[in-house]
Amino acid sequence: MSTPAQSRPRTAHRDLAGSPFLAAARGRRPARLPVWFMRQAGRSLPEYRALREGVPMLQACFDPEMIAEITIQPVRRHGVDAAIFFSDIVVPLVAAGIDVDIVPGTGPVVAEPVRDAAAARRLPELDPRRLEPVLDGTRLLVERLGQTPLIGFAGAPFTLASYLIEGGPSRTFERTKALMHSEPEVWHDLAGRLAGIAVTFLRGQVEAGADAVQLFDSWAGALTLREYREFVLPHSARVLGAVADLDVPRIHFGVGTGEILPAMREAGADVVGVDWRVPLDEAVRRLTAHGEPAPVVQGNLDPALLQASWPVIEAEVRRIAAEGRAAAGHIFNLGHGVPPGTGPEVLTRVVELVHSLEG
Repeated sequence: MSTPAQSRPRTAHRDLAGSPFLAAARGRRPARLPVWFMRQAGRSLPEYRALREGVPMLQACFDPEMIAEITIQPVRRHGVDAAIFFSDIVVPLVAAGIDVDIVPGTGPVVAEPVRDAAAARRLPELDPRRLEPVLDGTRLLVERLGQTPLIGFAGAPFTLASYLIEGGPSRTFERTKALMHSEPEVWHDLAGRLAGIAVTFLRGQVEAGADAVQLFDSWAGALTLREYREFVLPHSARVLGAVADLDVPRIHFGVGTGEILPAMREAGADVVGVDWRVPLDEAVRRLTAHGEPAPVVQGNLDPALLQASWPVIEAEVRRIAAEGRAAAGHIFNLGHGVPPGTGPEVLTRVVELVHSLEG
C-alpha cells in the first residue's frame, strides 16, 4: 500500500549542475542553448501512439509506468534538454473527485459546470493521497532520466476555472468573463479553491523529484490587463508563491499573452514563456519597461512553421536564438505545443540546430 503523500519524505533531487536548461532558467549562460518542446510527449511520436492505442487519456495519466515511458520518449528520440511530465491540466481535478472527462477531438468536458456560489462551494479539496499513482510516475522518472531535468506542471486557476465554468473548451470565454464581472465574490472563491488544488499538485511533483515547474495559464490571453490584474494575478501568484520555498525554477506560460507579460512575471515567474506573436527581444523590452532586471524567457518558434521547408525553419530558429540573447537567459521552445501532425525528424533536426548555437 502506498504511503500517504503528506507523510512521504521528499525525494532527494539529483545533482544536475551541468544542465543547460537549469542554468538558463536561473539566468546563467550555458555553453549551448537549451531546448525542449511543449507537448513533446504526445501524438507526434509513433511510439506514443502505439503505447496509447486503446488506452483512454485519463487512464494513461494515472498509470505510473505509462507516465514514465511517455515522458521519456521525446528525450530518448530528440535529445531535448528537459522532460515535461506527461499529464493533463485536469488530472488534479479528476483526482479531487470532480467529474471531468477528456473527450478525443474535443478536450476536457465537465459533467456539471460550475456557475454559481453553491456549485463553487461543492468543489472538493484535493487529498494528496489521491495523487499517489501520478507521483509514483514522477519517482520512476527521477530514477530513469539520468541527467535530464524533469519539469512538473499544473494548470493555472483561470484556465482551470474556464473549463469548469464553460463546461469544456471555449473560444470566447463568455460565461467565464460574465461570472468574473457579475459575481466577483463567486469568482474569487472558485479561483481560490482551484489555486489550492494546483498548489497540492505542483508541490507533490517537486517533492517527488521534479526539478522545475511550469504553470500553464493557457487561455489568459483572452483577458485585458485590467481583468488579469484584478481577477487572475492574485491566484496565480498564490500558486507560484507556494512553491518558492522548494527552490526550483518557476516558468509561467500562456497563449496570446503579449499584453500581460509583465503581470505574469509579477505573479512570481522566474522564466516567462512567450508565444510566437511577440519577438523575444520585444518581450524583453516589455518586461523591463519600468526598470526591472533582465528576464529569463522561453520560446518561441511558431508551431505552424514546423510544416515549412527546412530553410524556413532554420532561418526562424536562428532569428529567435539571436533575439533571445537580449534576455538574461533563454530556453528555446515553441510558442505553443507541438502539433500532432509534426514529423518527429523535424523536431530532432531543430534540437540539433539549437544545440549548435551558443547560449
